Amino acid sequence: MPLMVRSLARLVTAIVAQPAASVTTLLYYSNLLPRNPDLERLVRRELLDPENYLFHFLINLLGCFW
Repeated sequence: MPLMVRSLARLVTAIVAQPAASVTTLLYYSNLLPRNPDLERLVRRELLDPENYLFHFLINLLGCFW
């Protein structure tokens, strides 16, 4: 359970601190945005930390259902 709480805290912190970069990163890695150099500047690869479980879950969920 502590891993999920830490992951939730990281997700909320990322969305509150950098909303445009967080949403762009989610959409980019779920293949809902085109591979564009202009958009790649907004993508934050540090959000893809292996312990950020909820962020990876959202990427996979968006990739499956969209």
